[in-house]
Amino acid sequence: MDTIASLFSFITTPVSWIIVQFHTMYGAVFGPDTGWAWGLSIVSLVVLIRICLIPLFVKQIKSTRGMQALQPEMKKIQERYKNDKQRQSEEMMKLYKETGTNPLSSCLPILAQSPFFFALYHVLSKISSGDEIGVLNQNLVDSAREAHIFGAPIAAKFMDSEEKVAALQASLTDVRIVTAVMIVLMSASQFYTQRQLMTKNVDLSVKTPFMQQQKMLMYIFPVMFAVMGINFPVGVLVYWLTTNVWTMGQQMYVIHGNPTPGSKAQAQLLERMQKSIVKHGKVRSRRERNVIKQIAAKGRERNEAERRFVKGLGMARLTVQADGTVAKGEPEVESESGTTSDSGPKRQQPKRLTKAQRQAAAAESAAKTSLQKEEPEDKPKTAGKPSSGSARQAKSGQRKGQQRPKHPSKK
Repeated sequence: MDTIASLFSFITTPVSWIIVQFHTMYGAVFGPDTGWAWGLSIVSLVVLIRICLIPLFVKQIKSTRGMQALQPEMKKIQERYKNDKQRQSEEMMKLYKETGTNPLSSCLPILAQSPFFFALYHVLSKISSGDEIGVLNQNLVDSAREAHIFGAPIAAKFMDSEEKVAALQASLTDVRIVTAVMIVLMSASQFYTQRQLMTKNVDLSVKTPFMQQQKMLMYIFPVMFAVMGINFPVGVLVYWLTTNVWTMGQQMYVIHGNPTPGSKAQAQLLERMQKSIVKHGKVRSRRERNVIKQIAAKGRERNEAERRFVKGLGMARLTVQADGTVAKGEPEVESESGTTSDSGPKRQQPKRLTKAQRQAAAAESAAKTSLQKEEPEDKPKTAGKPSSGSARQAKSGQRKGQQRPKHPSKK
């Protein structure tokens, strides 16, 4: 690990300088030799790095969504050229070039953090051995060695021997308890970050091998962090725990406000937007206008959540417009082909009668039926109409009155 860290020694001087500047600020408040001053300096270093990496994070989101959208096409290419790996690779690269997607963009934030991570590891290793590094002179190195976070020195590791921990004026029990808790929190935050990505921000209408790969990473990454964490100093664990918490919060913010189309998070966002728009009768924010503009532009290519959103607004006699607003009018009714058309006013359903009203109506109907049965007996018989006996004879096939003469051949 020292060999790998030494490869990033060119950045140890900037990292050590940033830590010293934050330590000077926090030392004036908490004291220069306290764990709070050095611990918060490391946390501030993480925050500063992650703020600088926000553009890369945005690019990572776009790349990840682009990869998810390309999964069906990639699967077709794999099936078409399954016996020709070279042609398969050429077609994949052609697809990436046509769509402007880069598979490595999803790894950019991690790759960009790596130099800072290994530089910090190198700095803390030097502090643990009492050597100067970067802009950290001997006085600052001794101050950092004496700083404890919840009883554990920032340069101590879980696997350190009791003699080495004692040299840092701490107990092995305290070091292992603090490092174990940090490793568990670090792994749990990594697992939750990946889990919320898989359960809330993935297009559930498309089942691809990419989803299976992400599900495997959800379990593999926490285990990797747990195994690697026992060899990290407390200061590095503080760094990695802070960056995991930052990533989790940043991802929650993105999922809440700009989810992947077709995902569970998008359905929840559109449901919240529908309630707000129906309540106020208009679109109230730029973000809502952008979402509605995208939905209006899709037309018949809308997914299930977007169709429910448009239908819900239509029930409130609101229609989405191409400019991202809503207008009052006849509700939109979506046909099976995905197009929408205006329907007329809805037919009013009859009100449900009470039990007493239904009983009264049944009694009235029964009375009318009995009167209709008694009515034929009261009417006088007319001469022009046949009697009941003649009617029965007519039914039996006997003819009454003048009969037509038979044909001569049948006499």
